[in-house]
Amino acid sequence: MDMGIAGRKALVCGASAGLGYACAEALVAEGVDVLIVARTEGPLQEAAASAST
Repeated sequence: MDMGIAGRKALVCGASAGLGYACAEALVAEGVDVLIVARTEGPLQEAAASAST
């Protein structure tokens, strides 16, 4: 699905799991530069590692 947002930037809060993680993955798939944040660093690091593979 091409939403025409490639090259844009996005901040996704709560991105270590669930809906936030799914939104971040969808945005990355569209070519968006995504910054992810969450309350706890451990799960966020895991999410970032799995999203970059």
